[in-house]
Amino acid sequence: MGFDDNDNEAVEKTSVNEETKRISEKGQDEETSVEESTGMTRTMSESSIYATEDDEDDEAKKIELGPQFTLKEQLEKDKDDESLRRWKEQLLGSVDMNSVGETLEPEVKILSLAIKSPSRPDIFLTIPENGTPKGSWFTLKEGSRYSLLFTLQVCNNIVSGLKYTNTVWKTGVKVDNTKEMLGTFSPQSEPYTYEMPEDTTPSGIFARGSYSARSKFIDDDKKCYLEINYTFDIRKDWQSP
Repeated sequence: MGFDDNDNEAVEKTSVNEETKRISEKGQDEETSVEESTGMTRTMSESSIYATEDDEDDEAKKIELGPQFTLKEQLEKDKDDESLRRWKEQLLGSVDMNSVGETLEPEVKILSLAIKSPSRPDIFLTIPENGTPKGSWFTLKEGSRYSLLFTLQVCNNIVSGLKYTNTVWKTGVKVDNTKEMLGTFSPQSEPYTYEMPEDTTPSGIFARGSYSARSKFIDDDKKCYLEINYTFDIRKDWQSP
């Protein structure tokens, strides 16, 4: 009796396995026929998938803005239309025509950087030509209030969405990431002055030591006008000038 039961179970398992195999083969045949009729394969490598996603992102970011003009061309265009001229003047603000160039790209130059603190004279920093100061660039006192003050010159065209970013590491670990929107600036002969919001240095034995940092000035088009990679120290007291 037990032997007959085993035979029946074996037959049933064989029938199920054959039916499963038949269904699987049918599905594969149908997929193959679709692929052959369309000339497409459904198998994609991992790199192809990532490339497709990147391409889609790039396409989404591409916006056709139409023909672009220099600021000088914009100001001189339709100059006989009095109402349009007044509208442009109101939109562009006090643009210094002597600082307007013939190119589309604005020219932004960071003229000076200084650290202000209520407890001491301002620290003026020399901007290196290669973007990397030698040794420790400056020293801050722990637990002290300070702010960054800088002047910049804008020529040729309007710079839109100028930002300051600063990333700080200590022993290879990121400890701070600052982003400050500075704004949009028109070209003019006089430099602009901008002071960052006041901040306070950390304090305590674990806060003291050497730090590495990277500061950038970039605009809405991701164009970088200045990048400085430097090191600085936080100590128990200010460094003597």
